[in-house]
Amino acid sequence: MTRIDRNAVEVHGIVKHYGETKALDGVDLAVREGTVLGLLGPNGAGKTTLVRVLSTLIKPDAGTAFVGGYDVLRQPKQLRRTIGLTGQYASVDEALSGYENLYLIGRLLDLSAKDAKARAFELLERFSLTDAAKRPAKGYSGGMRRRLDLAASMIGRPKVLYLDEPTTGLDPRTRNEVWDEVQRMVGEGSTVLLTTQYMEEAEQLADELTVIDKGRVIAGGGIQELKTQVGGQSLQVRPTRPAELPEMARSLQEAGIPATFSEESGLLSVHLTDEGQLTTVIGVLGTRGFGVAGIDTKLPSLDEVFLTITGKSSVPAQARDKEPVA
Repeated sequence: MTRIDRNAVEVHGIVKHYGETKALDGVDLAVREGTVLGLLGPNGAGKTTLVRVLSTLIKPDAGTAFVGGYDVLRQPKQLRRTIGLTGQYASVDEALSGYENLYLIGRLLDLSAKDAKARAFELLERFSLTDAAKRPAKGYSGGMRRRLDLAASMIGRPKVLYLDEPTTGLDPRTRNEVWDEVQRMVGEGSTVLLTTQYMEEAEQLADELTVIDKGRVIAGGGIQELKTQVGGQSLQVRPTRPAELPEMARSLQEAGIPATFSEESGLLSVHLTDEGQLTTVIGVLGTRGFGVAGIDTKLPSLDEVFLTITGKSSVPAQARDKEPVA
């Protein structure tokens, strides 16, 4: 049977101004049902503003958007019942325990008392919060609050889940738990719009990427597709005799092929601009009598793709230097 792809999220020409600033300047995007779309962009690009529009938290100045078949502007109440949202900062009721936070949200989403209780304990276990289930959230660490907030966004098994930089500040183990839960929900049919500054996270979770900058979409497509568009492949040669690296690079440069080398990695690198260049490189090295222990080709990393497209650092220094929150 042929699969028919449908869009869970459709955005057409969304505009949002804050005074003279255009936070969103005619954004178009689509997220297919049952997939993860990674929304990338430097700080201030408009990612969070778009999530807030699609969550009905703010109204756009122009354009249309549909989520789960509901119009963001005309059917906000129906739309809210189909979505889950985790913002950049944990928002839990500190006077309630972890269990009470989740149970309350489950009941507000019309789960029966039995189902709300079961779902709350299920998510507390998945996010390693069972031992703290009955403690007030005000005593939780920052990382525990974040995990509780993530669990809260998932308790109603939303059809569409917005994750706005969901793992910022989390330790690697907890980050993997979040990734596992997101993949589990997608496997059960949910659609996810993920904003992130972690390229590893985007590569791990996203089926497709959209890059936004200055309120506009500047690139989009599959990860491999974007890597190919940005710069093709690079060739890495490991010589039999590492001491010959400088001479190998010089020989290629004399043949009109720019090459670099790293004594630390013991590799010679050539950026391939066309398919025939690989044969030329091998021919030059063979003719000059250099021994080759290994050859490998690779596409640019997602970090390199991001830097090329936006011309900006993918992760601000303060985020890179920040210690994970336990």
